[in-house]
Amino acid sequence: MAMMRYTAVALLAILSTTEAFVSPSAVASAKSPSIITTSPQSSFSSSSALHALDPVTYLRTEWVSAALCTNQTPRSFDIALQLGTEDGRIVNFVPRTIRKIITSSAEPKSADDGALTVSCIRQLNTMAERRNTAAIEFSNQPADNLKDTPDASVDIVVSFQAAQRMYENGLDFKQSIKEAGRVLKPGGRFLFVESAEVGGESYLDYVMGISALVSGGIGDGYEEIVANNISEDASSIAAEVTDEDSEDSEVEATPPLFEEVGYDNVDMVLQPHIAGIAIKAMDADLPSEERKQMKSQEEEDRLAEMSFAAFERGNKRRKRKKKKKDVDNAGMGMGSE
Repeated sequence: MAMMRYTAVALLAILSTTEAFVSPSAVASAKSPSIITTSPQSSFSSSSALHALDPVTYLRTEWVSAALCTNQTPRSFDIALQLGTEDGRIVNFVPRTIRKIITSSAEPKSADDGALTVSCIRQLNTMAERRNTAAIEFSNQPADNLKDTPDASVDIVVSFQAAQRMYENGLDFKQSIKEAGRVLKPGGRFLFVESAEVGGESYLDYVMGISALVSGGIGDGYEEIVANNISEDASSIAAEVTDEDSEDSEVEATPPLFEEVGYDNVDMVLQPHIAGIAIKAMDADLPSEERKQMKSQEEEDRLAEMSFAAFERGNKRRKRKKKKKDVDNAGMGMGSE
């Protein structure tokens, strides 16, 4: 235990000198790791209401969050949105190529109608002025209802240690993931570093459930998961279809929201966390008919490419045969002389 305290203090001393990790919450968590957040709903369990990060876990997840933003944000991306903004860290986490950062709130709706705190706004303004890169678009939109952000308008969405706050403050962390997918452009990225379990449910399992292809971390293997989540309306319609009608009826499954998810467990922490990246499917926003046309076109292109490759192979084979025949004829001509 003494060694653990020494490690935490040493890490805090080293990382506190780095601009990306300077925040009042870091100092507060180091001095008092038992930060208590009370829940407005009495139905929440005491373990969730007493959520707090120990200094070791806090510093490690912060480092992973910063590294994930830096390494997994393509330089062509311009607009970023943060789920559950609570301070100014995001300004330093994202690359300088990001031109606009959109906020959202995970505050309880009972407090100032869920608006961002004054401290959060002050920190964002301070960090933005200091770094002089991305413009901040302040929005009090709830993290599970991004009503101020249009569909397919954001390049990257980040969620860093926000899901547990959402759960404790009466927001739906699952809906926030769906909302992230909605506002992302096709091919956009959803970056997350969250508690492995939120309210007794696996955060990663939910992300995987609305994804097509999942790439695990070390030791987790590589597997394809078929996203067969049928919407409630489609399920009710399917239940009402009789056996005779079901032969001629077809209920289409909801397409995957994310086409690929890569993840790994955050190591060297006391509280289990998961870090990952999800890429929005290129056809996620397309209507059913357009999606079918797109798949049909992709299949036609694939067959055309295969045919062209086969033609090229045959053409090379014919050239080799002709060349060999010419060499053999030349040899026979020389022998007859």
